[in-house]
Amino acid sequence: MTPGARVGGDDRLRLFLALLLPSSVLDVLEPWGAEYLRDGRPVRREHLHVTLAFLGSRPASELEPIVGALREAATAAGRILLEPLRWRETRSVGMIVLRDVTGEAGVLAARLHARLEALGVYRPEPRPWLPHLTVLRFRERPRLDPPLPEMGTFVPSGVAAYLSRLHPTGARYEVLERVSLTAGG
Repeated sequence: MTPGARVGGDDRLRLFLALLLPSSVLDVLEPWGAEYLRDGRPVRREHLHVTLAFLGSRPASELEPIVGALREAATAAGRILLEPLRWRETRSVGMIVLRDVTGEAGVLAARLHARLEALGVYRPEPRPWLPHLTVLRFRERPRLDPPLPEMGTFVPSGVAAYLSRLHPTGARYEVLERVSLTAGG
């Protein structure tokens, strides 16, 4: 595991796995969010990601097999290209839905879900995986219609296993391990 987040053997960890965003995308999203996402709590730059799988509370003893599944899935990944498709709001978040240009992000997600399910640590959701960036959280739906950020088509900079720690001001994410996408560049 990378330094930063420390875990003990009997701890329970709130985990998720995600695609990492390149700096060029974060550099576009930061000023875009400051201009268009004034209603609610914009997601901080260091917390922006594309979730592949939310695992919830898991025993720390499962972390290494989970990260192993992430490594295996990432090693077999094809070239992932994503681009903004549309704005979407749910009852508590605003997001940028992404188009999976090559289809490889969906293949990676499916491969990862299958590995995690075989480990007994994940049950895939009944609805299809939707690549998206959650950029805003709110209590009351603001019904925004912002223009899409001009970030173009991009390649994720890798994948990561995250620890999510709940705080009164919202969840804080810590990267436990980063994994490169061999076909991504």
